[in-house]
Amino acid sequence: MSGLVEGQRALVVGVANKRSIAWSIARALDAHGARVALTYQNDRTERDVRRLAAELSGGTPVVPLDVQDDAQMDASIEAVATALGGLDVLVHAVAFARPEDLTGRFTEISRDGFALAMDVSAYSLIALAKRAEPHMRAAGGGSIMALSYIAADRAVPGYNVMAVAKSALECIVRYLAWDLGDGGIRVNAISAGPIRTLAARGIPGFSEMADQIAARTPLRREIVVDEVGDTGLYLASPLARAVTGETLFVDAGYHAMGL
Repeated sequence: MSGLVEGQRALVVGVANKRSIAWSIARALDAHGARVALTYQNDRTERDVRRLAAELSGGTPVVPLDVQDDAQMDASIEAVATALGGLDVLVHAVAFARPEDLTGRFTEISRDGFALAMDVSAYSLIALAKRAEPHMRAAGGGSIMALSYIAADRAVPGYNVMAVAKSALECIVRYLAWDLGDGGIRVNAISAGPIRTLAARGIPGFSEMADQIAARTPLRREIVVDEVGDTGLYLASPLARAVTGETLFVDAGYHAMGL
């Protein structure tokens, strides 16, 4: 099928590199007719994001966006909405925690580290949704999606403070779904299985964990990043018009297993 999101206007926040889940969703949206805007966090990441943007169709807007900077969020969301002529889709793919708060004992997580992980990885969804809401209401509705992980529900050694942030993120998804639903705005999360992305390298023992999980999935395999991109496309499309407040697992069925 082609043109599933023809004419839609999408902002993808958090593209890091060509192997990232956010980039896979951006490519899927672009391939099916959406106009896509991308963000970069700082000068260090700008060049890579602009290089990726050049691979998309039709003059992709690229704006700076630090989710801890309210003034910049205001300016950047407005700039994207102006450049695209509105906003129909928001993809939240932002997460950060200090390395020391991902390793060691859970009781050693610092107060500052906990607050930082929650602010960047969870509260930022509220902040972005607040700014996207007027544009989506003006368009008659929209789709907001965030990226989660099974550690939101289960203890995954080495995920520590990020697991708490993802749990909060999924709760935020449900509350936003209720809050924004009267405007036709749907809010969902995608919980992907282990993917060998750059971000995953920061998780101690990730490769061994991915191997073990693949052996225990009903499909007996790892997932690939484009499978998550296709799920993002589905959530943005009219095919998911009655789906909101959900966490969709894209993990080859691992979440359904008791082992």
